[in-house]
Amino acid sequence: MITLQRQAKLGLMLDVETTGLGPTTDEVIELALKLFSYCTETGEILEILEEDSFLREPLSNSARRNYDRAYRVHGIPYDLVQGKSFHDVKVKTYFQRADSVFAHNASFDRSFLYHMYPEINDLQWFCTMRNVPWKQYGFPNGKLITLLEAHEITNYQTHRAMDDITYLMELLKRTSPKGNLYLQEVLEFGPMRKYQPAASRAKMG
Repeated sequence: MITLQRQAKLGLMLDVETTGLGPTTDEVIELALKLFSYCTETGEILEILEEDSFLREPLSNSARRNYDRAYRVHGIPYDLVQGKSFHDVKVKTYFQRADSVFAHNASFDRSFLYHMYPEINDLQWFCTMRNVPWKQYGFPNGKLITLLEAHEITNYQTHRAMDDITYLMELLKRTSPKGNLYLQEVLEFGPMRKYQPAASRAKMG
């Protein structure tokens, strides 16, 4: 059992693979989670405490219809998810233990997970894609594969959730052109606003 330093917190890095782009018409079919400790002052990643990856079969007709098209991106055969479901109790323990959540293009992951676990909206979410000025630093864009190639981490992205967050963690350990760790920049930018589902936004309007 790790004894956390006073300035250390627990972060949760996650990624989802889905049947498409619509959080109300598509579904999550894969979820990967890494719980880790980090130094709040420097952004240094101290230790990976636990990690898990889960698969699930989509339930709605619209998500099932979209599966073949999504398969061309994530490459997860339907028979791999058939009959599978997330271990909800285990997934929720990750959210309960984390002080902060990190994801690349976090608004996408959060919009899907919110429909399964609404309590995630109470957590502080940080986007590793938008919280770093990648273009200002000379990178063509903030896509994960672009950044991984530029930092010579890998030149191939499997689009499997655990692979993506493993590579993302390596990226955040690197030093930015400003001379600090990328994770520190993500933290300094600050957390995202709470997620508002489309229906809620429409009512407010």
